Amino acid sequence: MKLTAIIVEDEQISRDILRNYISKYCSQVEVLHEATNVEEAFELLQKTEVDLVFLDVEMPFGTAFDLLDKLPNRTFETVFVTAYDQYAKDALNQQAAYYLTKPIEIDELIKATELVRAIKERENEVNVDLSIKEQNSSQLTDKITIPTQEGFEVLPIKDIIYCSADDNYTHIYLENDKKLVSKTLKHFDDMLSDKGFARIHKSHLINVSHVTSYKKGKGGSVMLGTVELPVSPSKKLDLFEFFS
Repeated sequence: MKLTAIIVEDEQISRDILRNYISKYCSQVEVLHEATNVEEAFELLQKTEVDLVFLDVEMPFGTAFDLLDKLPNRTFETVFVTAYDQYAKDALNQQAAYYLTKPIEIDELIKATELVRAIKERENEVNVDLSIKEQNSSQLTDKITIPTQEGFEVLPIKDIIYCSADDNYTHIYLENDKKLVSKTLKHFDDMLSDKGFARIHKSHLINVSHVTSYKKGKGGSVMLGTVELPVSPSKKLDLFEFFS
């Protein structure tokens, strides 16, 4: 898969080095444009859809974080390229795919682009085909029990659409019903992770057989009928493993 990219970097020499490294060592990446500041990058990204943005942190007239804040519904992956280690935590909070420090190590650059390529390939596969792998769908005939005041209740796993965390409680959503259970979401994650369920977010565990579509984004989101739930960027590849 070919990745399209732009480089956002205010220093000419840094742009030249990165572009040359990409050309020589990352043949799957095509650099379409370059920008020298936040405003130029924002204008480019408003009219050009790309898979990947190589993004310096400190630039004239704003930072990388200013740019990302202006693009809350972005579909591209971000690789931070900076000389300053102190931005790593902020980059993680902005859901960066990778964090490169200057001077750039070629092996790390290759690793970063390969990671983004893997994410994008899975993303495209899911958009093309939402059929569940046979081995997962065959496991959805089991049942679980949930505690009640009177004893317990039996739920067919296939009827569970998704579960959502509520502190030490979990809401279990069925087609025409909802249960509140005094168990953590982790409890149900451990119970259902090998039965066709995916932890897509710290607050949500979904039955992937009920997924009707996926929307691209920082992490993207899934539609479960009329319900839309966010996907954490770190969970995207785990979710895509359920689809062929």
